Amino acid sequence: MAIPDRFCYHASMIPTPLDTPEIQVAQQAALAAGKVLQRYFGTDFQIRGKQSYNLVSDADLEAERAIVAAIRTAFPHHAILSEEEHSQTELTEHTWVIDPLDGTNNFAHQIPQFGVSIAYLHHGSPAAGVVYDPVRDEWYLAARGQGEFHNESPIGVANHERLDQTMVGVGFYYDRGAMMEGTLLAIRDLFRQNIHGIRRFGAASIDLCWVADGKFGAFFEFELSPWDYAAAMLVVQEAGGQISTCRGEPLRMARSSVLASNGKLHQIVRQTIEPHLPASC
Repeated sequence: MAIPDRFCYHASMIPTPLDTPEIQVAQQAALAAGKVLQRYFGTDFQIRGKQSYNLVSDADLEAERAIVAAIRTAFPHHAILSEEEHSQTELTEHTWVIDPLDGTNNFAHQIPQFGVSIAYLHHGSPAAGVVYDPVRDEWYLAARGQGEFHNESPIGVANHERLDQTMVGVGFYYDRGAMMEGTLLAIRDLFRQNIHGIRRFGAASIDLCWVADGKFGAFFEFELSPWDYAAAMLVVQEAGGQISTCRGEPLRMARSSVLASNGKLHQIVRQTIEPHLPASC
């Protein structure tokens, strides 16, 4: 089945003051991927298991190829780093970091929570980022030094100063051992500080944008890949938030733990979760 009408899928780009060539191409590429995902969602497509709980589908692969084609048309000499077919690319002066389907497990189980993430990096640092939620037809866009937008409206992080004022998002990596157990212990200790609640939606790029949009005061996951966070990292930063590893170190476009917050909560969340971070992270 196709995505139902109630999901308000209009398949359209939005006007934005962020009128850079990279933003325009990223939107075009994300829209092309979104149309692929719309076509596959709810149908009997083929799923392959990296592990039984880490899936890749025909939709991932076709959406990635649509993104790559759009980027190659506009910028034929730029490098591309992605989850499926371009995972070994080294960062260059101009590198695109893409996740064609963030939330594959949700997608495979017909759970309408997934996104497309596309970042343009200049000398290894995000300069433009687009996260597209094709279910809600919602865009998060950012350009370095030019601000960030949710659809056509500027956004900003929550003003919460204490954990008992906020909601926290969390992600679980595919590890079912020490990393999973550490995450659960970190959640326990956050609850002990009277947070409003924990939410685990399964699409980190959207979760991070929800920090930027003030829905979450913080989000953390003990392991993510660059394609999971590259675009949303810039959205968080341009919205006035803070993003780092869970040890408080700068993110370096490599597999890493990730902590994003409104800035005011960053230290207290880090101090709460870091004791449970496995040494390998």
